[in-house]
Amino acid sequence: MNDHTRPENTVSRRRGGMALGAALSSCALVAGVAAAAPAEAGEGHGKHGVDYVALGDSYTSGPLIPQQVDANCARSDHNYPSITAAARKVSSFTDVSCSGAKTDEMWKAQGTNGPQLNAVKRDTDLVTLQIGGNDMGFGPIISTCAGLSSKDLAGNPCQQYYNAAGYDQLTVNILQTAPKVARVLREIHARAPHARVVVVGYPDLLPDDGSGCYPTVPFAAKDFPYLRDTGKKLNLMLRTVAFLNRAEYVDTYKPTVGHDMCKAPADRWIEPLRPTSPAAPAHPNALGQEAMARAVLAELNRGSGHHH
Repeated sequence: MNDHTRPENTVSRRRGGMALGAALSSCALVAGVAAAAPAEAGEGHGKHGVDYVALGDSYTSGPLIPQQVDANCARSDHNYPSITAAARKVSSFTDVSCSGAKTDEMWKAQGTNGPQLNAVKRDTDLVTLQIGGNDMGFGPIISTCAGLSSKDLAGNPCQQYYNAAGYDQLTVNILQTAPKVARVLREIHARAPHARVVVVGYPDLLPDDGSGCYPTVPFAAKDFPYLRDTGKKLNLMLRTVAFLNRAEYVDTYKPTVGHDMCKAPADRWIEPLRPTSPAAPAHPNALGQEAMARAVLAELNRGSGHHH
């Protein structure tokens, strides 16, 4: 999930682990949704309808999913913000999610994509934010684990690598990302004081039961549960930071269990190293984006949230 990789170059990379890492580098997109239900939307500011802004990384933007509407950011018009905007019949919709985005890109331009926070205005009603995966290094982590797998296919060479210093480096990466996400949420509230702010978690990439699927996803057997747990820690951090910063949290993990990248092509919502549906490796396909949209819509339909 580092910034320099874009799905276009990713797919042509030959080595599996590299391809997956590269794709994941482009992976963490910030999806920001702050929307009130249409009925309550203009409270106090004489407006009708909802102005919705989506912030995020590649999990939000939807690289390679048709139709791509922004080549710089690998953004699809069938990503979950677009589906959400259509279903809620919002009055205005701005999607600035961008593949490879880290929390830095909330404040600074990424190619032709300006600072994502610039899209958040005083009259914004709904912001969805999905970010943090690239900050904690998901792309490099995936390529590292794929590269180490052959050392001990039955063991956990990647977990050992990240625990060599006596603590788990990936847990540290997640903890270091927490204040960065918190800062983004504080800034969203400052720019859009009445907006409903929704943090969107990441979907289930690997089998929730801890099983593996080498060589489709080239990790060692015991690194599958290690990386599954790392994904859960990332989501727990996002849930906690959302709670502490007056934002709602949408769990996209639970609704995607059973549709991870190890499943058969017909059943999976996350594509493996060699995608069979148009999507970047280790990223949600169109069905995965639809599943995330359903989770976001269910949260939005629950009313204005507990933190108002």
